[in-house]
Amino acid sequence: MAGKAGGLHRLPTWIHCTRYGPAPPPARPGRSGKLSDRSRVRTLRTRMAKVDSQLEGERILLCVCGGIAAYKSADLVRRLQDAGAQVRVAMTGSAMHFVGATTFQALSGEAVRTSLWDPAAEAAMGHIELARWATRVLVAPATANTLAKLAHGLADNLVTTLCLATTAPLALAPAMNHRMWLHPATVANMALLRERGALVLDPVDGPLAEGESGPGRMAEPLDIVAGLAAARA
Repeated sequence: MAGKAGGLHRLPTWIHCTRYGPAPPPARPGRSGKLSDRSRVRTLRTRMAKVDSQLEGERILLCVCGGIAAYKSADLVRRLQDAGAQVRVAMTGSAMHFVGATTFQALSGEAVRTSLWDPAAEAAMGHIELARWATRVLVAPATANTLAKLAHGLADNLVTTLCLATTAPLALAPAMNHRMWLHPATVANMALLRERGALVLDPVDGPLAEGESGPGRMAEPLDIVAGLAAARA
């Protein structure tokens, strides 16, 4: 700031305070077109705050099937709990090729069921007890194979048996290759499941594990929580 003699005066100290300074520029995507890590954290915290207690009182049975998206289901357990739900996990044998039962047990704080042939659990018909416990059954990821079985009433593993044995509402988060998702058989199976009242949390369009791109990516955990909360409202 220039004085009468053309000299510079020291700016008042308060001018330098962040509170009075200009707002920081909006986050800009980097060369890859993605937001910076700091921007991602801010966005995630905002979204997490919105789901707090939205599922309070729900007892959700999370059924995990055999697809690469099973890794997202580990995060989904925590997001459901953050929203106020109790969570128990059941897995298909194929799912355990992608994520171990120990991971889900540590995250949920509950024993994980993986088979109909567990002597200890099934001594008291454990799968029926689990089906009765749930106020909602969520299959995530729901593979094309499992969706076909559910559409046609098959019960050849723990997950499909639980889905037939429960009276709780069924929610599905499909995940598969985009060609499988768009196949007429899958389209018909999904139409049948929707007709029966299943809540379908549609997959999103984007890069897939095999290097292709298209609709088939499982919805993000926070989006699944939001979808369940919206259906509950």
